[in-house]
Amino acid sequence: MAGQSSLFGFEEDAKPTDRLFFALFPDAETAEHIAECARQLRVQHGLHGAPLKTERFHITLHHLGDYPGLDQGIVDMASRAAAAVKAAPFSVTFDRAVSFSNSPRNRPFVLRGDAGLAELMVFQRALGLEMTKAGLGRWAKPAYTPHVTLLYDDRAVAEQAITPIRWTAGEFVLVRSLIGQTLHIPLARWPLRP
Repeated sequence: MAGQSSLFGFEEDAKPTDRLFFALFPDAETAEHIAECARQLRVQHGLHGAPLKTERFHITLHHLGDYPGLDQGIVDMASRAAAAVKAAPFSVTFDRAVSFSNSPRNRPFVLRGDAGLAELMVFQRALGLEMTKAGLGRWAKPAYTPHVTLLYDDRAVAEQAITPIRWTAGEFVLVRSLIGQTLHIPLARWPLRP
């Protein structure tokens, strides 16, 4: 029904303006290294998509939905889940670049890895468990492909090895993304402690 209020107080047919997600961000030096890698790979493969802004490089841990405005109820549940996670800092390593082929146009060109992401995978599952306990189970997806998006392009690039990019994750962040504005606003941060 048009105009009917939803569970979270928004109109059901209202256009989403806000996306919420948990993420890991690289430190500034690593983000610059990722940006340089994106520039080199773009030239090497003749890609036309512009690399993302350096401050936008991240690893999404869990998507928490799109909403017509900031949903404080979701933010509160997400904050409870995040505060319950206990984890030490861990290393992440990306050693490959590849295009995702989930669409024929505007394909994400990303960094990927395997063994160097084992601790990340454990952390992502632990956060998902706490999300489920906090009432956000519908967003705690068991299938997870950790990656860092470099750019979007219509051309597909086969997987290739790159010089490994590593950093130590020392915190995770709840992010508010303003849809269509390429703006990420950190809402809260949680440190990882030994």
